[in-house]
Parts: sequence; C-alpha cells; structure tokens
Amino acid sequence: MSKPTLKLGISPCPNDTYIFHHLLQYGHGDFELDVEFHDIDDLNRLCSEDYFDVAKVSCALLADVSDRYGLLRSGGALGRGCGPLLVANESRTLQAGDCVLSPGSRTTAQLLLQRYAQVPVTVRSVLFSEIIPQLRQGQGDLGLLIHESRFTYRDYGLCLVEDLGSWWESLTGVPIPLGGLVARRSLPGAIVRSLQQAVVESVRQAHRKPQETIGFCARYAQEMAPDVMAQHIALYVNDYSLDIGTEGKKALSFLLYGDHEAPAVYLWEYS
Repeated sequence: MSKPTLKLGISPCPNDTYIFHHLLQYGHGDFELDVEFHDIDDLNRLCSEDYFDVAKVSCALLADVSDRYGLLRSGGALGRGCGPLLVANESRTLQAGDCVLSPGSRTTAQLLLQRYAQVPVTVRSVLFSEIIPQLRQGQGDLGLLIHESRFTYRDYGLCLVEDLGSWWESLTGVPIPLGGLVARRSLPGAIVRSLQQAVVESVRQAHRKPQETIGFCARYAQEMAPDVMAQHIALYVNDYSLDIGTEGKKALSFLLYGDHEAPAVYLWEYS
C-alpha cells in the first residue's frame, strides 16, 4: 500500500526549519511530506482556505479553524520571554490614532496588540521583514516585531515601547502561545499520531546533530547573521516544541477563551 502524502506548510524561519530538518531530509515510513514555505500571514490565510493537510499557524487562528484543524502537541512555538515587541523610532507610548505596522491580521501578535491597546489605533499588515524598513521610512508610527527582528531592532536605532510577551506573562502567569502545528481533523488518527511523534523525534535529532541542522536552516535564512539565527532557535525551540504540556494548554485556553481551565477542544485529540 502506498504511503499518503501530506501537504505541509511551514515558514522558512529557523525555528521551523530546525524542527522539521530531520523529517524533511530523511522522511518517514508512514507518510510522505509535500512541503511549501510561506510567511506566517500567508500560512494563516492558506490554512483558513483549507489548503494544507498540516501547517504551522498562529495560535490566534485556532479560534477560526478549530472545527476543521486540530492542534498537535508537538511542533509549536510557545515560551516565556519570546513575545512580540512594540517599537517606535523614538521613546514614546502608544497613542490614539497611531498607525501600527503588523505582521498580519490573523497573527497572535496582532491579537495581543488589540488586547493591550487602551486607545483606538490603525493597524496595517505588512510582511514581517518589511516592518523595520517601513517604520524607519515613516510609513507607520509603531511596529509590531516578531521572529528575528526582536534581536536586531536596536541596531536600527528603534526604541522599545512595550514587550507584549512580558505584558502577557504578567497578566496571565502562563507562557505565550505564538504558533502551533495543526492537522486536518479528517486525517486518519494513526497518521496524525505518527506525525506528532515524528516531529518530536525530528527535534531530538536536531539537538543531536546541531551542525547539520543549522546548515539546513541557513539555506532558508541566507540574510540572517549566524548569531541571530542561533538566538532565534534557542528562544523559539524549547520543551514546549516537544509537548505543549499542562502550562501550554492553560496558555492556549486563556488566549482563545479567556479561561485557563477551558476545555482544550482545539487539540487534534478532541477530533
């Protein structure tokens, strides 16, 4: 019997390529992967359109797609000290009428901004890598940074207005759920469970063979300095990438439902 082929969508960011390197390079006995690389905003959009079988998406998107996709316990991006940063060209606060450059309307970053803002603001979505250039050109008042931009914004003379990750942690007491790996609820349970465990093993293999894995990551992050890439991986690939655990479930339930103890119906295992 031929193996099923799963259409997989992930980003070219180092945390995703680090997690999936071994699985993409060496394959798996139970399934094939047909991978596409997209920016997080496009991943969210395409998943909303039922394009992928499996995809890395913003946790905020689960509210819209959890009837069709369920979250896997492995492969996600959750943690502490890793949230989006609100920055500006000068020291200031968020003010009514400000234009904020955002990495996407469906991202967890924008959901956090909406909850943080106490005044009405205008939000404009741009490619995450264009936020700093456009902010410096005066095309927005503030920028909402994700991914590697959090490590480099000071190099461009930008000032931190608010660390939304720290704000979230002080408000909720739980880690920030940024992104997660989802699978179609219609997929066979045996395949999804096999995939979930394969992702765990892929992360463990990456830890065992870091030089090989980082070389793979560098092919998709050619403009990123090696030290920035290393910081990126260290921050976003952690124990929660192996299993979201109890804390991760509490974080997701609070993000989606405002209640730490709300049933985790967004998980694939509830299919």
